Amino acid sequence: MDGSLPVIDLSDLTAAAPGALERVAAAIGRAAREVGFFWVTGHGVSPAVSAAAFAASEAFFALPRAQKAALAIDRVGANRGYVGEGAESLDPSRPPDLKEAFNIGFDLPEGDPERFDAAGQRGVNAWPELAGFRPAVEAYFAAVLALGRRLHRAIALDLGADPEFFADKLDRPMATLRLLHYPPRPAAMAPGRLGAGAHTDYGNLTLLATDAVGGLEVRRRDGVWVAAPPMPGAFVVNIGDCLMRWSNDVYVSTPHRVVNPEGRERWSIAFFLDPNPEAVVTALPGCVAPGEAPRHPPITAAAHLAARLAATYGGA
Repeated sequence: MDGSLPVIDLSDLTAAAPGALERVAAAIGRAAREVGFFWVTGHGVSPAVSAAAFAASEAFFALPRAQKAALAIDRVGANRGYVGEGAESLDPSRPPDLKEAFNIGFDLPEGDPERFDAAGQRGVNAWPELAGFRPAVEAYFAAVLALGRRLHRAIALDLGADPEFFADKLDRPMATLRLLHYPPRPAAMAPGRLGAGAHTDYGNLTLLATDAVGGLEVRRRDGVWVAAPPMPGAFVVNIGDCLMRWSNDVYVSTPHRVVNPEGRERWSIAFFLDPNPEAVVTALPGCVAPGEAPRHPPITAAAHLAARLAATYGGA
C-alpha cells in the first residue's frame, strides 16, 4: 500500500449488470485482504441526499451547547444522541478525542416488541428541533443502509457463501449513523491529542463520507501511517472487527485515526453497519481450513458491540 487506497466502481453492480457481482466481489476481496480499506464510486447514493445530510449536520453542531447536551448519549441511551468534545477516547493511551458527534440508530416501528431491549442495543432516536433535520438524516440513513447491504452480497460471495448469507442478519441491524464535527486543531494542543485516536471499527462495514479538508490516516501493514485524501462523491469503506471474525481473520480490520487540520474545521458522516443483535458471529465454513478450528469463539453481535462500546466510553 503506497498511501492510495483501492478504488472500486460499483456502477455495474448498481445497475445489476451481468457479471457485476462477481467482479465487485473479487475487487472487494483483494482490498479486504490486503488493506482493509477501499473507496467506492458509482454507488447510487444521490449527491442531493448527501448534501442535505451534511447541511443538517452543520446546523445541528451550530446549536448552543445546552441544546446539544439535552440530547446527550447518556440520557438517550442505546448508543444514540450527542457526544460532546472530549467524551470519547478511541485510543485509551492518548488524551480524549477532539471531536463531537451525534448518533442516529436503526429505528424499529412503534409497537415492535424489539424496539427496546434490556441490553441497551435497541431504542429510539432523539431528534433536535431543527426544521428539515430528521427527514434529511433519515433519507441518508436509508440510502447508505441499502448500499451496505449490496456490498454484503459481494462480500458473502467472495468468502465462499451464498450472496444472500447476510440478508437475514442485516434486516434489523444495529446500524448507527454518526454525524461528526472536528473543531480546528489549536496551535497549542495537548501532546498526542487527535481528532480520533487510533482504532479499528467495531462492526461489519463502515461507510464514510467526508468533506474536502482531509485528516483521515490509515496504518499500513508495515506500521507506517499514510493519509487517505478525500475523493469527492465517493465513500471510503473499511472492514470492521465483526466482519473480520466472520472471515476468520481472512479480512483485515485496519487501524485508522483522524488528525485535525490546524485552523480548519472538518466534517464527516460515518455509517457503521453492525448485524442484528441476535446474529451469531462465527467463522464462515469457507474461511476455515479442513481440520482446523475457527480463530475466534462464536459471539452474538450484541455482545460483541457492547464490549467494544464499554471500552470506548468506560476508558477500559
